[in-house]
Amino acid sequence: MAEKHLSSQFDSELNSVTARVMELGGLVETQIQHAIYALSHFSLEAVAKVQVIEQRVNTMEVEIDHELSTIIARRQPTARDLRLLIAFSKATANLERMGDEASKMARMVQSIIQTGAPRSLPTMDLRVAADLASGLLRKALDAFARLDVQAAVAILKEDDLIDEEFDGFVRKLITYMMEDPRTISASLDLLFLAKAIERIGDHSKNVAELIIYLVKGMDVRHTSLDQIESALL
Repeated sequence: MAEKHLSSQFDSELNSVTARVMELGGLVETQIQHAIYALSHFSLEAVAKVQVIEQRVNTMEVEIDHELSTIIARRQPTARDLRLLIAFSKATANLERMGDEASKMARMVQSIIQTGAPRSLPTMDLRVAADLASGLLRKALDAFARLDVQAAVAILKEDDLIDEEFDGFVRKLITYMMEDPRTISASLDLLFLAKAIERIGDHSKNVAELIIYLVKGMDVRHTSLDQIESALL
């Protein structure tokens, strides 16, 4: 009975930390949405909202890390449970970094607004990529909650689309700067903004790789998509 009681407590703690990680993910998703709105509407109000949420994201990361450390010290989990807790820790770190990238996006938008940069620059292309990145985060959170390996593989494939958007956008920016040197400063802001969006996709990809690690026990970092799919057959 005592063992069952301890197991129930451990399950309760796991459920609690799972809920916290999902809450953090939802917070970061909101942060990214505000950053996209700031870009779409050149809104300083949305920029301010991103920065406020950033503080909450940072606080939650510290709290979740403390909770995970406490569980590991108290429960001394078995190999599989320890793998789960480590995955939670890594997912939390990736989510916090996505929040950092959203904050970076907001700062770049603020810079563009304050310098009075021409709105003829190709910001619409960035909004498309940003929506892709936000959708990828949402899918990653859903797949993580369900430990869905097939959804994780689909996320790895979709991240390639964001990379392609980024490469195309960089080429377009170079053309703008060559045609009109006055756009160089604002174009560089957009370049850093685009890189932040691309990094959000990368962190979602990292979460997807964690799902495969959790379910299959395979570390697929730095592994090609073809190799991953072959190993999962």
